[in-house]
Amino acid sequence: MELDMKAAFYEQTGPAEQVLVVGEVPDPQPAPGEVRVRLQWSGLNPSDVKARSGARGPMMPFPRVIPHSDGMGIIDAVGAGVDPARSGERVWLWNAAWGRAFGTAAEAVCLPEQQAVSLPANVPDEVGACLGIPALTALHAVLTDGGVAGQRVLVAGGAGAVGHYAVQFSRLLGARQVITTVSSAAKAALALAAGADVAINYRTESVVDRVSQETQGEGVDRVIEMDIAANAAIDIEVVRLNGQWVVYGSGAKQFTLPFFPMISRNFGVRFFIVYHLSDADRRRAVETLTDFLRRDLLQHNIGMKLPLASIAEAHAAVESGAVTGNVVLSIR
Repeated sequence: MELDMKAAFYEQTGPAEQVLVVGEVPDPQPAPGEVRVRLQWSGLNPSDVKARSGARGPMMPFPRVIPHSDGMGIIDAVGAGVDPARSGERVWLWNAAWGRAFGTAAEAVCLPEQQAVSLPANVPDEVGACLGIPALTALHAVLTDGGVAGQRVLVAGGAGAVGHYAVQFSRLLGARQVITTVSSAAKAALALAAGADVAINYRTESVVDRVSQETQGEGVDRVIEMDIAANAAIDIEVVRLNGQWVVYGSGAKQFTLPFFPMISRNFGVRFFIVYHLSDADRRRAVETLTDFLRRDLLQHNIGMKLPLASIAEAHAAVESGAVTGNVVLSIR
């Protein structure tokens, strides 16, 4: 007999305070190849907010959605074909709500066992809810296309959830110079503490002029970009000949790019979304991240912790951009 569990869910898109409900839903049971995770923390990301708000379209992918792709908990049941020894394992999750109706904003979730990754014992529980999207996005942006060893790198938004990790990964993986953009002195301090060589306040100084100064006019080898629609004009000016943009986000659905300034720089542009990493790319990122976690080499910036009952408040905070860093919900 299935028991009930507590979960947050919505049955139509719209404002958080209007559509998000916390209630009882059936306790899930693992199918073959799956594990059930008793969740302790759920991680909230901008993509979760966009899906709930209807920014990606008003149509519901499922009649009811339990949101959030990132989370942390303990495996308490396994399906057929899964090693029973995994029961009791402390894990972090990726893609829990991607293409699925049941994410981590609940007391339990079932998902394919490869999407539950062992969390090293030295890593705090809540950090496990920050890894699936922020850390893996940052790590793939740094690792892709040969990596950043010996390169000058510009990380847009070096105090944000992804950017803060991207600064650290660039430093750890051998970047020659790490430059980042920020919007305040406090965010500059956060990025510099994470390993950036230079933090440029784009509200008070010219990013193009400062990058030119800091690179002796050479520009950067790689731009890791969170909002290509807003920053393309800057990125064209700062990337060196034969350099690269690695783009994981945009603040607008459509934007235009000038052909001749781009082709004259002969640089490459890579777009990616972390949900669709290839098996090989994800395995490389997960293995690299696990190594860094075990060696306690990373700083983690959690800007807000709330209980599951306050999920609407958390969504509103992410939607407004009011929080610097990761937002996590306590399930216990």
